[in-house]
Amino acid sequence: MSGHSKWSTIKRKKGAADAKRGAIFTRLSKEIALAAREGGGDPDTNFRLRLAVDRAKAANMPKDNIERAIKRGTGENKDAAAFEEVMYEGYAPHGVALMIETVTDNRNRAVADIRHALTHYGGSMGETGSVAWQFKRAAYFAFSAEGLDEDEVFMYAVEGGADDVTFDDGTVEIIGPVEAFKTIGDQLRLAGIQIDEAGLRMIPTQEIELGVDETLKVMKLIEALEELDDVQNVYSNLKISDEALASLEPA
Repeated sequence: MSGHSKWSTIKRKKGAADAKRGAIFTRLSKEIALAAREGGGDPDTNFRLRLAVDRAKAANMPKDNIERAIKRGTGENKDAAAFEEVMYEGYAPHGVALMIETVTDNRNRAVADIRHALTHYGGSMGETGSVAWQFKRAAYFAFSAEGLDEDEVFMYAVEGGADDVTFDDGTVEIIGPVEAFKTIGDQLRLAGIQIDEAGLRMIPTQEIELGVDETLKVMKLIEALEELDDVQNVYSNLKISDEALASLEPA
């Protein structure tokens, strides 16, 4: 997974430079609303909501926007559109499997936009179940290893219930069972660790490695999908090589 984590870091830097603030706020609002709907509107007791609010604050999202998103999720804002989570399955070029996580108030629009992007970049929609068997749902955390003791981080993660902890090129990645998401997060937070990424993710059980040109073609499709308003996350079983990442680094 380290290639995916590095790619996320590169995209965050590019996103900050591009300043696509409106799209970022829309995505964060949906994330906050869903977290509040599932676990309540109190960030102190809802770990997923606390992380979503922290990410929104880091992106300089106005406090009023955050509060409106929470009320939308808890049902206090009766006039707001109702969002739902829908997972679509598909294929990128060269047989790469895709799980496309959406948060939408219009399924027809979401699937039409996804199908158009897939077709345009040489991919295709998949039937329900055609791709999902290649992934497992897991709790996922990633953050900088700078200034941290590896043994201590490993201890915090294991005490929280993690299955796997990896240290690679200055980044720590932790994977655990879905039910351990809150306990792992609480352990890291109590240790004062600043979490860069956290959530329930679809982790591929086996990755596909392609040549650099083919990898970049698949990554271009994934980025196009991620730019769609209704798409929250895109997961793939593509193994991203250091060579492919090097070509994406901002000059």
